[in-house]
Amino acid sequence: MRRLLAISAVAALPLTSGIVPAHAEDPGDRQQAFAAAAQEFEVPESVLLGVSYLESRWEAHAGQPSNDAGFGPMHLTDAAAYAASNHHSDGEEDARGDESRPLPAPEPQQSSVAIPASLRTMEKAAQLTGETHERLRTDDTANIRGGAALLADYQKSLGAPLSDNPGEWYGAVAKYSGAQEDGAAKFFADEVFATIKDGAARTTDDGQRVTLPAVPNVDKIEKWLEKLGLRPTRKDGVECPASVSCEWIPSAYQELPPPKDYGHYDLANRPFSQKIEYIIIHDMEGYFAPSIRMNQDPTYGASWQYSVRSSDGHIAQHIKGKDVAWQAGNWYVNAKSIGIEHEGFLAEGSTWYTEAMYRSSARLVRYLAFRYGIPLDRAHILGHDNVPGTLPTTVKQMHEDPGPFWDWAHYFQLMGAPLHRFGGPDSGSIMIKPDFATNKPYFYGCDRKNPQNACPPLPASTVWLRTEPRADAPLVKDIGKHPTGESLYSVYDHSARATTGQRFAVADRQGDWTAIWYLGQKAWFFNPASAPTAVPSAGLVVTPKPGKATVPVYGRAYPEQEAYPADIPYQAVTPLQYTFSAGEKYTLAGTAPAEYYRAVTFTMDQDHKVVRGKTKYLQIQFGHRVMFVKADDVRVTFSG
Repeated sequence: MRRLLAISAVAALPLTSGIVPAHAEDPGDRQQAFAAAAQEFEVPESVLLGVSYLESRWEAHAGQPSNDAGFGPMHLTDAAAYAASNHHSDGEEDARGDESRPLPAPEPQQSSVAIPASLRTMEKAAQLTGETHERLRTDDTANIRGGAALLADYQKSLGAPLSDNPGEWYGAVAKYSGAQEDGAAKFFADEVFATIKDGAARTTDDGQRVTLPAVPNVDKIEKWLEKLGLRPTRKDGVECPASVSCEWIPSAYQELPPPKDYGHYDLANRPFSQKIEYIIIHDMEGYFAPSIRMNQDPTYGASWQYSVRSSDGHIAQHIKGKDVAWQAGNWYVNAKSIGIEHEGFLAEGSTWYTEAMYRSSARLVRYLAFRYGIPLDRAHILGHDNVPGTLPTTVKQMHEDPGPFWDWAHYFQLMGAPLHRFGGPDSGSIMIKPDFATNKPYFYGCDRKNPQNACPPLPASTVWLRTEPRADAPLVKDIGKHPTGESLYSVYDHSARATTGQRFAVADRQGDWTAIWYLGQKAWFFNPASAPTAVPSAGLVVTPKPGKATVPVYGRAYPEQEAYPADIPYQAVTPLQYTFSAGEKYTLAGTAPAEYYRAVTFTMDQDHKVVRGKTKYLQIQFGHRVMFVKADDVRVTFSG
């Protein structure tokens, strides 16, 4: 992430806070609130439940706003919580990640954005219901009433009947998305009606059991969508699945006056020139519209292939998959990856991502994975926070998004690639997989004005890693992030955290605690059999070859010097500051080709070349980030 809050680590903290957010209803009453609001405003209960599911999965999120200032189960948006700013460029990371041609620090971005009506629905809900903004934000019953009132108002504005037939509400549902593009509104409405057709049931993170019975025979009356008068979605050859709303908003690419040369991506011919190995998941640390404008500014030192909007899952593609975006802070990874930015913040100002965004993004990732042959696992679908630094000097400045509140298990479920266990209870390797809804570890740093304050107890995908098997033991250290200090409980510091889907070799077990090998040390996490935070995940692991006391690790798999032609400068193969020792094991993700993409000119010419070496590298899960080792340094075995 962009900022690391320099606050001392908190000692002896509980594994989870145990605090349950207060609500006006007792567990179980949310279902009744939906039924009562549906009856009061003459909205089919299935429609009200379906819209809420696509917005929030019926969660209240402890009264915290979403990534586009939406509150409560109905995602009522409040302009007072919307800051039309973007701090995507905060921090020291060079997005291109090629120290042979470093980028200057990005200039501060100023943005004044007119707040759209889609971000002011709470005002309208207050007018329609007489509820205060405070109650609409914090009281679930009031919030659900507000959402029902909006749907009824939208229905009337279209001239549609307040019918018991859910299909008659297709236009009102589409309008609820807030989309200005017909494709985005249609995607949202179609997903709501797919949920109504299939039904859903779940227990929310605050213990509310909510059920939407399946309504299998609903005929959507799409004529009401036409009456919204939305603008057509600009396709222009987008590389997206047909089932999502996706438009082409091209990134700027042009020559620049000295000292800059051109901006702000590189032409290539992937996958023919190089295989695309990774998809990188980012959050924007800002809002959709300002981030789009950054990608259209050739002087801005970062770019990415896709942006995803929070409110409705709408996707904008900026750069073709064949070309290389400057997005992950590591040139080796950039040259072999596609970057997807998601509207929102790791923690600051908001804490959750909408179901509409998860669904749209998951379909895009699945489409890209099949198109380019990318494995659907956490070794290839990486967060920006999983990308390694290139050199010892760049490790500390690498970004940390999308952060602990991204629901990786749900994301992979939506991709059709759920994170399954593999192996028996004594398997030599495990996959981190806490229950997202109930896993609420302590963090501080969510409140920018008071960064020392504890964050609200929120669902998270991560577990804390400690030096000993006890809750008051210190966190393990990360000598790259904190060369002389301790790891932090900050929401912006992943030094001592393991995340859902990541696989690690087991180092030890003791009672309710499991130790993994992590950054060259034993790292303990709470993993009771009654509520496990990891599952067996047998597979291949690496360990130093006999006779080797330690093995270096690398942040990129660059070729050996002999592979470079005379006209391309050698890129040094420099180990990071980490090593691991004989007896330690790390899970193997696969081979990593020794490649360097030389692209330093505006036009696609003879200066664009891929250098390929003979050195064989292996990708491992070494800490929170993936890293690389030379195959000649390690032995590969199966850990069953």
